[in-house]
Amino acid sequence: MASYTPKNILITGAAGFIASHVANRLIRNYPEYKIIVLDKLDYCSNLKNLNSSKSSPKFKFIKGDIASDDLVNFILVTESIDTIMHFAAQTHVDNSFGNSFEFTKNNIYGTHVLLEACKVTGQIKRFIHVSTDEVYGETDEDAVVGNHEASQLLPTNPYSATKAGAEMLVMAYGRSYGLPVITTRGNNVYGPNQFPEKLIPKFILLALSGKPLPIHGDGSNVRSYLYCEDVAEAFEIILHKGEVGHVYNIGTDKERRVIDVAKDICRLFSLDPDAIIKFVENRPFNDQRYFLDHQKLKNLGWSERTTWEEGLKKTMEWYVSNPYWWGDVSGALLPHPRMLMMPGIERTVSSVGISASSYVANNHDQQRIVVPVSKGNPSTQKPPLKFLIYGRTGWIGGLLGNICKKQGIPFEYGRGRLEERSQLLADIQNVKPTHVLNAAGVTGRPNVDWCESYKPETIRTNVVGTLTLADVCREHGLLMMNFATGCIFEYDAAHPIGSGIGFKEEDKPNFTGSFYSKTKAMVEELLKEYDNVCTLRVRMPISSDLSNPRNFITKITRYDKVVNIPNSMTVLDELLPISIEMAKRNCRGIWNFTNPGVVSHNEILEMYKNYIDPNFQWVNFTLEEQANVIIAPRSNNAMDASKLKNEFPELLSVKESLIKYVFQPNKKNFSA
Repeated sequence: MASYTPKNILITGAAGFIASHVANRLIRNYPEYKIIVLDKLDYCSNLKNLNSSKSSPKFKFIKGDIASDDLVNFILVTESIDTIMHFAAQTHVDNSFGNSFEFTKNNIYGTHVLLEACKVTGQIKRFIHVSTDEVYGETDEDAVVGNHEASQLLPTNPYSATKAGAEMLVMAYGRSYGLPVITTRGNNVYGPNQFPEKLIPKFILLALSGKPLPIHGDGSNVRSYLYCEDVAEAFEIILHKGEVGHVYNIGTDKERRVIDVAKDICRLFSLDPDAIIKFVENRPFNDQRYFLDHQKLKNLGWSERTTWEEGLKKTMEWYVSNPYWWGDVSGALLPHPRMLMMPGIERTVSSVGISASSYVANNHDQQRIVVPVSKGNPSTQKPPLKFLIYGRTGWIGGLLGNICKKQGIPFEYGRGRLEERSQLLADIQNVKPTHVLNAAGVTGRPNVDWCESYKPETIRTNVVGTLTLADVCREHGLLMMNFATGCIFEYDAAHPIGSGIGFKEEDKPNFTGSFYSKTKAMVEELLKEYDNVCTLRVRMPISSDLSNPRNFITKITRYDKVVNIPNSMTVLDELLPISIEMAKRNCRGIWNFTNPGVVSHNEILEMYKNYIDPNFQWVNFTLEEQANVIIAPRSNNAMDASKLKNEFPELLSVKESLIKYVFQPNKKNFSA
């Protein structure tokens, strides 16, 4: 059997659980290999998982999404990648029932992007695709022989269906384009560094706190568990000895019921299983058993080394020593964690089927308590969210509070000043939020010209305050939704007026005309170092409240003269509810938070005349003439909102949104 020796390996998703153990093992055992890690640092990833590899000169981490074809192609070429080990995926079955589209996007489309990049570059000598035993579907309870690699794929949930779909693409690219692909299908894995939405780490952390262990259904479901280091060794062997075009099961003959796993953990903590184990609502479909035939892998020289008792003890000891590895994970410790951990989910806590007194999830130092209400009183059900909002006296901050009231989301306004860390810590301790929304900041009184004369005050709030809040939120494992600005760009040669080419999220700010914009661009750049922040670039905000002096329409209808330049704008009536949904989805990174397309001053005023005041008149003047009456230049630009549109396909263009949300509701009847 020929042995394969890689040189430059790309490992996707290696800030996650299994892949981090594989990456660390390869760095440790093969210091001559160059290891490139690509990970978008989703909620279940943690750079600390790779601490042991960071000192290696052969290790490089790249933060990015496998769904970005430009990025993937760039990495393959510039890093001379010859081997890909593809682990990146959404893997939690509970989450797949709530937002299956997210699984399709990550697991199928992301895999497709990688395969296409391999085809285009033509340099890949091994593509190891990591799949799951769940693609086989449920194994008969009385089966004595497990599923072998040629068994039929019969997935039973959205997660396993997307993994099976990805496998079909891998197989097709192998046959059609000759890509050197290998697929693995593995049993459940456990051990240090695993995000606690999964059974074993969840039960360990709950047991550590003396909290109930919630078991789906009756606990009779059977699973096979492998210790992480044994699995990492399996991938090491498959990398070097696996045959191209083949599938390898990574499994164990030893099976355990979920109820028995819970009892074993209770014994480790000297807890009474009858008192601590609680049975909760089962998930929509819970396969009774997965059982693999892994003889093919054993023929390569692999065997399971770690006993269940030894592995469970090691895992328990690691979590006892590192209980805050993930920050605040109270949302993951819920019986059905998808309600807090995944995009697009809003589920009342009572639906998990346990009483108010029977389950409380919390964290030692930073308690965040989620108490399910009784199923018998639906009127008292509340969503498992609580927002802490900064910017109470501001326009957007006030609107966010109103939206929370309408949606029944508990919230409180922050009392602390952003630049005072101790006050922010007190707010978080008192409110115990699940998310922080920052709509506070200095924009100027009455406009950005004010900032030119009050630069220290502007820096204190827009830069120091925002960074302090982001740092405090990260310290407590909280997502911060930061309402920023898109007024950090101006039309240029690469983005000319009328071209339809907008500035994208990754573009470097090019507008420095106002001190306000300078501070906003500065803090945005620094916030890139905080993976717990979602930056929303708002531009020229408009709402249906035409009496508000902050409203862009209100402003320009009161001006003596206006310029006439097309700009991207934010219709708050449509987009602020989307920001709440983005918080629920735990969206992160930078987003152009505008409606698609552009609209000019004259087009808006023409709508105003048609819908509101048929006698309205206005006068235009040039940018040069405008410069004579303002202190600081103003930003004019078009922003590319395709990222937001892809996430929310129902998002209207700016002109459609203006008519629907602003002008139609305010339309005057002129017939009288």
